Amino acid sequence: MKSSSVDKIKERLDIVSVVGSYLKLEKAGSNFKARCPFHNEKTPSFFVSPSRNSYYCFGCGAKGDIFTFAQEFEGLDFIGALKMLAERAGVELERFDPKNRGERDELYSILETARSYFTENLNENKKAIEYLTDRGLKEETVKTWRLGYAQNEWRNLYSHFISLGMSAKKMIEAGLIKRSDTLREDGYYDVFRGRIIFPIFDVSGRPVAFSGRIFDEAPDAPKYLNSPETPLFVKSETLYGLDKAKIGIRKKDYSMLVEGQMDLLMCHQAGFDNAVASSGTAFTEAHLERLKRLSNRIIFVFDSDSAGFQASLKSATLALSLGMEVKLAELPKGEDPAELIKKDLDAFRNSIKNSKHLIDFHLDRLLASGFEDRNLIKEIEKKILPYVTKLQSSIEQSHFVSQIAKKAGIKEEAIWDDLRRTARTEISAKENKEFTHYEGKSKNHLERRLYGILFWQEGEKNRLFDTEKLRLNILTILGEKEMVEALRGYEEQKNELIFEAEQYYENKDGVEKELEELLMNFKEDSLRKRFVIVMKELQEAEDKKDDKKAKELLKRCQEITEQLAELSKKRALN
Repeated sequence: MKSSSVDKIKERLDIVSVVGSYLKLEKAGSNFKARCPFHNEKTPSFFVSPSRNSYYCFGCGAKGDIFTFAQEFEGLDFIGALKMLAERAGVELERFDPKNRGERDELYSILETARSYFTENLNENKKAIEYLTDRGLKEETVKTWRLGYAQNEWRNLYSHFISLGMSAKKMIEAGLIKRSDTLREDGYYDVFRGRIIFPIFDVSGRPVAFSGRIFDEAPDAPKYLNSPETPLFVKSETLYGLDKAKIGIRKKDYSMLVEGQMDLLMCHQAGFDNAVASSGTAFTEAHLERLKRLSNRIIFVFDSDSAGFQASLKSATLALSLGMEVKLAELPKGEDPAELIKKDLDAFRNSIKNSKHLIDFHLDRLLASGFEDRNLIKEIEKKILPYVTKLQSSIEQSHFVSQIAKKAGIKEEAIWDDLRRTARTEISAKENKEFTHYEGKSKNHLERRLYGILFWQEGEKNRLFDTEKLRLNILTILGEKEMVEALRGYEEQKNELIFEAEQYYENKDGVEKELEELLMNFKEDSLRKRFVIVMKELQEAEDKKDDKKAKELLKRCQEITEQLAELSKKRALN
């Protein structure tokens, strides 16, 4: 791979076009601004500078160039970001030595091979294609989403991989085969057999897992079978369809959440290209945070009689607490999105159009339950007001207090009194959570880049800077124990880190200046992380009435605050 690849990509892709394809940017003088995608904020503090071709968040300190942004936003390593942006820029990357490919790249290759194999099987199985057609899927949809079929045989995929020279160990790591001592031969067998295959892709469109729906009759088999978690596939973080929905979410400024794969495919086929589904688990905070980066508005689509209804309500409540505008679209009883779209597309459109805010949904249901006035007030206090306290906007709170008062015939003053009482019981738990939330999200990226530069230069004869001094700086920031652990942890990734550093810095001037900035950011992240830990310890000491320890911890907090202030001054001077 040529060392100028990074520069070529940067010449063709400017920071505004890259970041603007993910976030809504507003002009701010010669720069652009947006709400930071890496932390929760109400007022935009994330600035993009076209002249410097970089971004900086004054709220959380996130900063970098197009590669850093792609890594952090898409959850990619440097090589993944390089490949993604190279494709977008039309820059051809030469293949580098396979020995330097990490475990992740090898798994991607195995999963793409399996995906291709399943797709070929589907093309040869008329019965499976007829089933998908009967469910309402068009040929174009099947091709676009690269659906497949796993033959109802025990070892077909395994045998195919063996013929290609791939190891059983890697197939197991990819979640494609299992081993049983009760079987003959070597005991390996395919995970997916006799199933329609729905490949699950990461945000860059690379297969990371599969979901298989039973096709050939097997009464004891589960209807759906999903890949186990792997280094590439974490169910609580992966959303089915996000690779294709992210553009639609940005354009329409809201996301749609549905339950199953067929629901998702039919939604996209019908023009709802902002729909996503979970991957074999309930929607989690990580899922919602990822969607929130694209839009703050979200609609949960469900059948209130379905088994997943309560789980959807829990996820909707979580989204509300994260500051999202949450609506619920209730379908006619007994209908799921896929069936309703096939049967009556207009009815589905109306359900989306008439979706209700989460609070309105619960309030209308409560009012329709026929409670007497006294019991109704108690139910509102117990079931509705906790949702109102989760609203981060005081204007929104005021709006819903007025709505509740008007619909339930209760004085606004009484509702406000109850609301304040409800809020007081929740605020302590909320603050506790916030103490532990900030972990310096960019620290892993900063660490990788620092150690990459260190490993790279230690192997060079003509070094660009004093590597011993860099080691000493890192030691001063982390301490001996943490640095030893970090070095041990990065040892296995050494070649990959060196490759990243070479790609990024080899043709650059002023590496020492960038290194100084990198160390400053790394120190700031480490101090912030330490501050969170000390604050938590301080709260525990105060709860235990340990005044002596609390005094010591308070002094440490002040020292860290002073160090952070000094760093800010130093950054301003630079």
